[in-house]
Amino acid sequence: MEKIRTFIAIELDESIKDGLTQLQKRLQGEAPRGSVRWVRPEGIHLTLKFLGDVPADQIGEIARTLQKSCQGFAPFSLSCGGLGCFPDLKRPRVVWVGIQEETGTLAQLQKAIEENVSPLGYPPEKRKFSPHLTLGRVQKRVSSGDLRRLGDLVGASEIGTLGQMEVRFVHLIRSDLRPSGAVYTRLAEMELKKL
Repeated sequence: MEKIRTFIAIELDESIKDGLTQLQKRLQGEAPRGSVRWVRPEGIHLTLKFLGDVPADQIGEIARTLQKSCQGFAPFSLSCGGLGCFPDLKRPRVVWVGIQEETGTLAQLQKAIEENVSPLGYPPEKRKFSPHLTLGRVQKRVSSGDLRRLGDLVGASEIGTLGQMEVRFVHLIRSDLRPSGAVYTRLAEMELKKL
């Protein structure tokens, strides 16, 4: 049985991708050389649920479940801004930009998706949902000095708001890992519209 590496996400509009591109260029120039593997801006998504390797014959059922999860949610706005690291600035492994959404709709939507796909064999995350955009992943063999410099750089960077967008769709996306980076293909698109 063919398995497809799949996740559920919100795709970003061009203005936010442009803001992420500019920010990455700035950080690349200041971060210790070779310390971070930067994500291509066109490949950055707001991931709501990573499913992993999904049997190909289950994709249709997941799409129907996702459709059901999105019912009753109207389009909403979010903004990107703020820079941080997981797990923290002292031990940076992932460099991210934060997502702000004041009404709580994003968290409710993510929870609905999580609850609906769980019976299909995709249990809820143990960690609390923390909406973010991954800018880069710290390389494994980085010296402790470079890790400290990277954490200090992120901590000292004031980036303000990178952009705002209206979320009107949620996508089921296939991810094919290649040596040149992941290639993403939309498998299904769900429109948010209040019933």
